[in-house]
Amino acid sequence: MKLPWLHADTPFPPADTALAEPNGLLAAGGELTVARLREAYSQGIFPWYSQGEPILWWSPDPRMVLACADFSPSHSLRKKLRGLARAEQAASPRITVRVDTAFGEVIAACAGTRQGQPGTWITAEVQAAYRAWHAAGQAHSIETWMDGRLAGGLYGVSLGGMFFGESMFAHATDASKIALAYLVGLLKRHGVAWIDCQQQTRHLASLGARPVPRPRFLGHVAQAITLPAPPWRPGILLQTGEIIDAADQR
Repeated sequence: MKLPWLHADTPFPPADTALAEPNGLLAAGGELTVARLREAYSQGIFPWYSQGEPILWWSPDPRMVLACADFSPSHSLRKKLRGLARAEQAASPRITVRVDTAFGEVIAACAGTRQGQPGTWITAEVQAAYRAWHAAGQAHSIETWMDGRLAGGLYGVSLGGMFFGESMFAHATDASKIALAYLVGLLKRHGVAWIDCQQQTRHLASLGARPVPRPRFLGHVAQAITLPAPPWRPGILLQTGEIIDAADQR
């Protein structure tokens, strides 16, 4: 089967026509405009490619999904989260979780080369595209701050009642997992049931993520994106899922 090539005005092929090997490769080409990205994600498609390659678009089968109700932190992380919840009442807690106050820093940290990897798929082009989507109000960062410094976090895309996770990073133990736990609280508060995790990994499985057949995933996305999105805004995120202004934290 010949891989479809996208031009600026070419619609995406149906996601269920993606190649079985490599798993989920659907099309190549096109551009990373906000409109194109929104079109892709609303159909269960995402870009993933290396520097020097054309843009590659994917829709794997199965798809790794974290149902917010199934989020399963370890015993040690649960203990840490209980302590953070108590500390939220302090005047100046050492650790805070924030929303959308350092999106550029988060995506740049996620792009950092990891041990054993020669490069990153979060290229300068990808970073610029998602920063533009952030400015348009649909790409968001969840940030763990420790002693006034960004220690970990994640970024992703919110379309209606669906959150598409992109990448995580941590400069301190559990910093990215703390951000994920707080994101789950935010999404549950506003009726968002699933986080798309895209690829299957042992790390995500340890937190409760499971593979979902592509037809079920696409059906869920089609329904979820018609729902209201959470009320995203920059601020401090509490474990209850409430976003408050820094001045409101006691």
